[in-house]
Amino acid sequence: MSKINHNPTPEVLAAFDFGGEAAGALRYGQGHINDTFAVYTQQKDGSAKRFLLQRINTDVFKNPAHLMANVLGVTEHLKKKIREAGGDPERETLNVVPTRTGDAFYTDKEGGAWRCYLFIEGGYCLQAAENADQFAAAGRSFGRFLRLLEDYPADTLYETIEHFHDTRRRLDNFRTVLAADPLGRAGDVPAEIDFVLARQDDCAVLMDLLEAGKLPLRVTHNDTKLNNIILDRRTGEGLCVIDLDTIMPGLVLNDFGDSIRFGASTAAEDEPDLDKVHFDIGLYRAYTEGYLSAAGDALTAKEKECLPWGAKLMTLECGMRFLTDYLEGDTYFKIHREGHNLDRCRTQFRLVAEMEQQWDAMHRTVHEFA
Repeated sequence: MSKINHNPTPEVLAAFDFGGEAAGALRYGQGHINDTFAVYTQQKDGSAKRFLLQRINTDVFKNPAHLMANVLGVTEHLKKKIREAGGDPERETLNVVPTRTGDAFYTDKEGGAWRCYLFIEGGYCLQAAENADQFAAAGRSFGRFLRLLEDYPADTLYETIEHFHDTRRRLDNFRTVLAADPLGRAGDVPAEIDFVLARQDDCAVLMDLLEAGKLPLRVTHNDTKLNNIILDRRTGEGLCVIDLDTIMPGLVLNDFGDSIRFGASTAAEDEPDLDKVHFDIGLYRAYTEGYLSAAGDALTAKEKECLPWGAKLMTLECGMRFLTDYLEGDTYFKIHREGHNLDRCRTQFRLVAEMEQQWDAMHRTVHEFA
């Protein structure tokens, strides 16, 4: 198989109608999955305009047609809702720029899949919240995202990564790898293994409620980190939710939980010094207030009740995945040092343990703002 050229060639640039001449393309952003470029163009009226061009990582997203069908369906729905509310659909959601033949993406001669969006000017992204107000703004953004999509039929979406947040399945995979212990590493991590096994019954809580019909299946983002929100430079408020590649049917509790897992920690995900790693209940409170204020009555009473479970289980699941990858030989997550996945695993388990210590406070926070 020919090696895919990850930089946009003249062939790729010519596939999209930018409304003028493309002057160049530069790598853009800090994403780890797709290759992203800002395309600089001169429009026919002499003005300059940017577009966002991406090569979809088909090793991760094996069916770009399904992925883009999801993105198109959701963004068209969002644009309609934003117009009805008097907003600006060109800035408040992603806008797909079709190819010259009217397709949602272009396949180059090497097999690379490319898509294009309007560039959203006047915004910025954060890798971590600098204060509680920014984290509350993130909560309002994802709460509004949920509310705008509450009537979108989740069962019409493709599952772009199968069983992505099925915690029971993640536990089963962990047990399988632990039993095989292919590299003989299990003996080095007894405390981490015991941590998972002591909480194995927890892994079924939300999936059991879904199967019992007590939690609804919704349109979920599935990667609700702070850096997937564009903030408005003028107001500081969330402007647009981006990175819709993992839009799928799922539990809204996973979206809430992933935001908390990533954003309510006092340290980086791979911090080796656990004395620096803590669950910040103040940040949890700020996000929860923002999220519930924007989501409104889109959430059911049971969903609100289970929000702390979303935070705990998403964090446990992530730590379990890091531990599983360590036992398998670090084959899934990229590592940059020996024991990198263990550092990641341990930060997540530290957060889970501290959530358990503040479990009652987490529930009181939800009840206060719900």
